[in-house]
Amino acid sequence: MTLSYRQPGVVLTDRRFTVPLDYSRPEGETIELYAREVVATDKAHQDLPWLLYLQGGPGFGADRSVGRPGWLGRALKEYRVLLLDQRGTGHSTPANRQTLPLRGGPADQADYLTHFRADSIVRDCEAIRAQVTGGAPWTVLGQSFGGFCLTTYLSLAPEGLATAVITGGLPSLDAHSDDVYRAAFPRIERKVTAHYARYPQDAERARRIADHLLTHDVVLPNGYRLTVEAFQSLGIVLGTGDGTHRLHYLLENAFVRTPQGFTLSDAFQEQAQGMLSYARHPLYALIHESIYGQDARPTAWSAERVRAEFPQFDAAKALAGDEPLLFTGESIHPWMFDCDPALRPLRETADLLAARTDWTPLYDPARLAANDVPVVAAVYHDDMYVDTAHSLRTARTIRGLRTWVTDEFEHDGVRTGGGRVLDRLLALVRNEA
Repeated sequence: MTLSYRQPGVVLTDRRFTVPLDYSRPEGETIELYAREVVATDKAHQDLPWLLYLQGGPGFGADRSVGRPGWLGRALKEYRVLLLDQRGTGHSTPANRQTLPLRGGPADQADYLTHFRADSIVRDCEAIRAQVTGGAPWTVLGQSFGGFCLTTYLSLAPEGLATAVITGGLPSLDAHSDDVYRAAFPRIERKVTAHYARYPQDAERARRIADHLLTHDVVLPNGYRLTVEAFQSLGIVLGTGDGTHRLHYLLENAFVRTPQGFTLSDAFQEQAQGMLSYARHPLYALIHESIYGQDARPTAWSAERVRAEFPQFDAAKALAGDEPLLFTGESIHPWMFDCDPALRPLRETADLLAARTDWTPLYDPARLAANDVPVVAAVYHDDMYVDTAHSLRTARTIRGLRTWVTDEFEHDGVRTGGGRVLDRLLALVRNEA
């Protein structure tokens, strides 16, 4: 049974689907998918083409917006939109510390989570497409990891696509996770340098907080153990449009004077735990490195190993000298499963996933080279999360793909650009730009 309801300017309909957990065993166990259909109020009874939105991540449910903001407002001018909670996220049979023990022990949990990568997500899309569109191909918009999924879609089932629109999500087709992070840490350093150039007062503030954390055991109100490495990981926001400002406002009121001396303020701790906790998206931590696994090499906590090749990120060494404290971002580390109460019960599961050597390819270079689906991609100059050089190399291998390389927006431009990014890409695919 479907349920429809209204928000300003839109009609929403809850859609639920049953799909196989493992598509190699279609008659086996099933899971549920949830998606929210959105249509403009004045077009609710029109026969419109469909646009499927694939959220960034991995591990995030689709946006919970109100009305028709940003890209959604632009899309609703001509499409009926389906916002999919990818498997394991949102209302789609969630996978987290509370539900995964239903699978059994860590080995069973790890086996289960191998079915939550882009190939399974694409097969989910194809399984529900017939029910949604009557079998007609649809336009798919993939943001960030959603673009990785869309590249897999072009490899596995291009017949399901009328148009492919990728924003900040063209992956390398063959890079190991080590290669991804060796390219990432210099980009992160550039973002931190740019932040300190904008807010020079933050350099000393960050050093003071780091020094406090190196000499004090700090546990946040939700039980998160705030180590210096965890504090550095707050730099993940620096790749977004307003991230540098958010980080600045967090740092400016970090300390408060008490009868026992200066300590981290309640306000700082409350904000920090909201930014650090993976309670709302644990799959991001669990399967993040597996999105780069495509062969017999384990990911083996790639970001942690590669970080050691960049000693400038060592907080203790920075504080011992005159170097600025460097933040990190978009990297998952084993210590996160010790610090975060939402992840602690899943540490052994994460270790088993990091050790796996049976990852299967996610992309088909030959099929991409023969592509005949109209494809456009926004590539953000010096994107902190997805390497620009990797994206452009992939763009050259996908037949017919047109790119728009821009420094007007950061990685989340499709969400912050007020519809301009999607408008530009739709015009590009129609040869109007």
